[in-house]
Amino acid sequence: MIKVADITFGRLQSPDLDVAAEFLTDFGMVKVDRTSDRLFMRGTGTDPVIHITHLGDPKFIGLGFRTNNMDDLEKVTKLDGASGIEDFDAPGGGKVVRLTDPHGYSVEIVGGQEQAEEIIVPRFKVNDVDNKDVRAGELTRITPGPSHVKRVGHAVIMTTDIQGGTKWYRDTLGLVSSDEVYVENDEDKVIATFNRIDAGDEYVDHHTFLCVQGEKIGLNHISFQVHDIDDVAMGHAHLQSKEKYDHMWGIGRHVLGSQVFDYWCDPWGRVHEHWTDSDRLNDKNPPNMVPVEEGFSSQWGEPVPERFITHATP
Repeated sequence: MIKVADITFGRLQSPDLDVAAEFLTDFGMVKVDRTSDRLFMRGTGTDPVIHITHLGDPKFIGLGFRTNNMDDLEKVTKLDGASGIEDFDAPGGGKVVRLTDPHGYSVEIVGGQEQAEEIIVPRFKVNDVDNKDVRAGELTRITPGPSHVKRVGHAVIMTTDIQGGTKWYRDTLGLVSSDEVYVENDEDKVIATFNRIDAGDEYVDHHTFLCVQGEKIGLNHISFQVHDIDDVAMGHAHLQSKEKYDHMWGIGRHVLGSQVFDYWCDPWGRVHEHWTDSDRLNDKNPPNMVPVEEGFSSQWGEPVPERFITHATP
């Protein structure tokens, strides 16, 4: 087993790359490259690509994860169904080993990419009751426009076999449990698993990958970190101003992970999330069992809509 370093991109398919590029730009990504049949988008961080769209009928293709070292790629080739080590044909180059998860989705382990230069996003300091003069004499003026997406944060797949799906991702990628959500006051009836990167004593995001039990298989959502809470709110205002995108849920603050969130559908119904301010955990944080009444609630903001809980795009 290896331990991946992080999630690094999502791969989808859409029937119109111009429309896809428009939405993703409005969502806060930056176009890196465009061919006749593929669209590559990045964020402000150093990942050379965070969202890949192929031309074709709408569907979710899979996820990419970054390895800690090139030796791990050789280990991955020994897993059942793994490809050999191949060139990664995307911005940043590098090498890739491809797997197929139990749901039929692609899981790509990438190493040796050339990292992109970070795009600097000026942000202002925030006065609060304990630090009331950190912005003394300065005026705050936010320029209207899209959020500034930095990186992929996590992805959520709905599964009809939560035990099998969770086990495969933990065993294959070295993920560990942060929280498990259960129903009917029975800890054996788990309906969602929140899994994070295992980086030992290094702190990482509360979750990188979720499995959610459902009646069908598909992508529930893919999530992207933005720079701060103002970025979540300004992105919401920008997408809302376009008067053509379907808003799924938010703005609010989760319980599990504590992120401030906002969810939007792309033109083909695939849910993309803006978030900021995640809890950060390390190997000193044990996994928790959490009742669904707490796990799927918000600390503030509207309750989770039923159509989000049941959402899955193949």
